[in-house]
Amino acid sequence: MKSKIYGAIQWLARQGVSRDDTEDQRTRKGIFNVAVFFASSIYFVIIGPLYMWLGETLAGLEYVLVGLVFCLSIAFVQPLWGSYDRFISVISWMFLPACLLAHILLGGFVESGGILLWGLGHPVVTNLLLYGSRPAIRWFALFFLNLLIGTALSPFLNPTHKLPPVMMYAMFAMSVGFISFAITAVLAYFLARLEDAHRLVRGEQEKADNLLLNILPREIAAILKNDQRTIADSFEGASILFADVVNFTPLSAKMRPVELVDLLNEVFSQFDVLVEKYGLEKIKTIGDCYMVAAGVPRPRTDHAVLLTQLALEMRDFIQRSEFSGHRLSFRIGINSGPVVAGVIGRKKFIYDLWGDAVNTASRMESHGQAGVIQITRNTYELIKDGFTCEPHGTIHVKGKGDMDVWFVVGRAGG
Repeated sequence: MKSKIYGAIQWLARQGVSRDDTEDQRTRKGIFNVAVFFASSIYFVIIGPLYMWLGETLAGLEYVLVGLVFCLSIAFVQPLWGSYDRFISVISWMFLPACLLAHILLGGFVESGGILLWGLGHPVVTNLLLYGSRPAIRWFALFFLNLLIGTALSPFLNPTHKLPPVMMYAMFAMSVGFISFAITAVLAYFLARLEDAHRLVRGEQEKADNLLLNILPREIAAILKNDQRTIADSFEGASILFADVVNFTPLSAKMRPVELVDLLNEVFSQFDVLVEKYGLEKIKTIGDCYMVAAGVPRPRTDHAVLLTQLALEMRDFIQRSEFSGHRLSFRIGINSGPVVAGVIGRKKFIYDLWGDAVNTASRMESHGQAGVIQITRNTYELIKDGFTCEPHGTIHVKGKGDMDVWFVVGRAGG
């Protein structure tokens, strides 16, 4: 029995639903269909016959006819009306005059059980539920006009003496209760939808924020979200690391594209973990080259020390690991000095570094050797007390001339 009742309710809820309706529209139509069908059933099954039994034949007959028309209209939306919008429009225009007629036949506001108030439930709340605030406001104006007409006519009407007072008050209480319930239910529905929307927005905002934080430092992302100014800062002391795969071009020629991307992703993902471990800033990857900075955008005095520790862990990880069946070797170069940092562009932007210190760090990598961490004098002076470094003489660097360089062997005393 329960399954049959549930099936009938589901069938009612689907009346007038089209393929083009969103899930939200289907839900709203279903709520309206079921609520109005059962309310209308009470009209022609209980209230109408009760009025007729008590001697109010015309009023009772009106209740029966209105309830029957509403139930049939909902049960057979497509055959009777052709479209759901036409169905709502017709029964809305029908209902307000019907309420006014019942008010007149029964002789006043209290005698009719406040039937005029039902116009607030339909068509006002109905249109609010199905079509939004603008149509609901128009129907509220018509409801209010209907209420004014009924109120103005009340002194000239002959109150019915056939209904017991307890029934009049019961009907009045039912009208107020029904309207209160309808308004509360619709408000609860919209508040629930609003909370869902806010939850969805918060979830999407978190995704967007996390995506932005994967591209930019937290401090820079915060500025970009709240300000459109150009972001450019100078840092007197910072360290920059470049790491590049040795013999990458011939290796890539032997691999399928997906294998190549998987290999680089595996290596650079581990580099990302190490960068996060030391609280440093990954700047970008350029092909098979990986760039990291320390001291930007958060200035710190130990930038060279931390970046050198990172370089040692990167080197050790590469030496003990195999990637897609291949052993890799990296050249790593580090330099320290003043830099300019900022964000370039409005689309696909990145946080980048400029300056002589950056160019020199890149030269340390490109002029380096496989499996070796090569540093400049600037970096050496900052880390020499904590690391074992071997002098490697002088190399000629394009645009810089001859430069003294060192190889970082490991931690001092390690």
